[in-house]
Amino acid sequence: MPNLDEYMGKYDHEHHNGWNKLMHGIGIPMIFAGVGLLFFRWQWGLAAFLLGWVLLFVGHRIEGNNPAFFQGPIYLLVGPIWVAKELKEHLFGKSQKATQTH
Repeated sequence: MPNLDEYMGKYDHEHHNGWNKLMHGIGIPMIFAGVGLLFFRWQWGLAAFLLGWVLLFVGHRIEGNNPAFFQGPIYLLVGPIWVAKELKEHLFGKSQKATQTH
């Protein structure tokens, strides 16, 4: 069974294009926000949820590959972790461990 590093590596491999990364950086948080908003303002929640998914699919269309979750539902959890990692690296730079392994 693959570990988180292996899933993250595969996810990273399929998300090189800057536009796709940007679409994921916006889309994944929108999906989560949409789920939360469903309980308070369901119309806004549904709109955010659907727009988030549209952004992900557009990003993959630009990149020329399929979303990772087509390979397994585990990637629905890996995606948000990957976005958090990308944001952390963008704000604070890559960690020593990340630069040594790539």
